[in-house]
Amino acid sequence: MDRKIKLYLLTGFLGSGKTTFLTNILENIGDKKVGVIMNEFGKIGIDGTIIKKEGMELVEINRGSIFCSCLKLSFASAMIEMADREMEYLFVESSGLADPSNIGDILEGVESVKGDVYDYRGAICLVDAPNFLEQIEDLETVERQLKHCHMVILNKIDLVSEDTLNEVVAKIREINNKVHIEKASFGKVSLDFLEKDLTKDGWVEIEESTNTPENKPKTLNLTYEGEITKEQLTAFIDKISSDAFRIKGFFKLEDGWNQVDVVNRKIDYKPWHKDEGTSQMVIISKIGPNIIRPIFSAWEEVVGKEMKLR
Repeated sequence: MDRKIKLYLLTGFLGSGKTTFLTNILENIGDKKVGVIMNEFGKIGIDGTIIKKEGMELVEINRGSIFCSCLKLSFASAMIEMADREMEYLFVESSGLADPSNIGDILEGVESVKGDVYDYRGAICLVDAPNFLEQIEDLETVERQLKHCHMVILNKIDLVSEDTLNEVVAKIREINNKVHIEKASFGKVSLDFLEKDLTKDGWVEIEESTNTPENKPKTLNLTYEGEITKEQLTAFIDKISSDAFRIKGFFKLEDGWNQVDVVNRKIDYKPWHKDEGTSQMVIISKIGPNIIRPIFSAWEEVVGKEMKLR
């Protein structure tokens, strides 16, 4: 292959808007041939269902972080496989809980097998403006994602005041003082960055990822045969959301199929165009397996019909 595939890594904590940002790129990149590797913590891939582009190559890697020793090999294999498909761009959307500090090691491994096929153009980190200051206090992952990125998309700026925005920018600068910051709502930014090499200024050294099999968060998959009301689903989610990093999925409600997306305690419903057959939701726990009992009791109280939790 004469021309190298331009490779971008998308990082950012759960709910920061990575999939929306990626969808925006795919809709506006024209007729370029594109590949996507989508990484999710849940057993089922929700986001892979959402992103679409004619002729796009998609590989999904679920059940953990691609930077963890448990999935590093799957990630490298996916990149090796993708290298043989004629494409101009490969976008890797990592899980919101992924720590990409060891991306350099993984790229070196791929190069040793396939040769110099990828042109790594940088990591783009999505920052959730309304929730960032709280996240950065509690989660090392968020700091690592920022430290090892080459461009920040400061997203959801329509939801915060000017003062909060300035505070967020100051905090980002404290962690990564040379990164370019682009402000956005709904993940919409100009695609000019695709013409640049974001990594050109020399960046922090690679280090071991903090993602390990031992600290992998508990992820549960709730499935339900049948229909409930939006009011019921909202009441159920309200009872468990404070113990979850993230809840998302597709549910059949009284107005038809909905895509359900929960960040912090904010629930977002969008009409969904496809009959998924079974309603399903991925729940990433903040409190490990201790969330199982509250999920069952909340569901029993609000819905009272059988669902499955795996």
